[in-house]
Amino acid sequence: MSPVRRCSRTACSQPAVFTLTYVYADSTAVLGPLATYAEPHCYDLCAEHAERLTAPRGWEVVRLPTDGAPPSTDDLEALANAVREAARPAPGGTEPVGQGVEVGRRGHLRVLRSAQPQRDR
Repeated sequence: MSPVRRCSRTACSQPAVFTLTYVYADSTAVLGPLATYAEPHCYDLCAEHAERLTAPRGWEVVRLPTDGAPPSTDDLEALANAVREAARPAPGGTEPVGQGVEVGRRGHLRVLRSAQPQRDR
């Protein structure tokens, strides 16, 4: 298997240089630089198909700027720091852990509802 990702369009064997993602809630198609990893609901496109891309009526196409250069180490470090900060628990620990009540299940996924707090009587 070739390490080069190919265009997702049928019968196109050109190398992919852009990634297309649909944001259904906003009726938006986002076309940006090739993603680092192939994601299940994203489409890799070659330069020709990216240039000719159109969206359904009523949808907006957002074309993210691409300069052709890979992200710098400063960009990657800033992103990693932002992810670490977002993952850090909030002060006070108001989020209950392990207190959910299962209200539904589909396959391996579970729907949980927060348990009602116990009140002293």
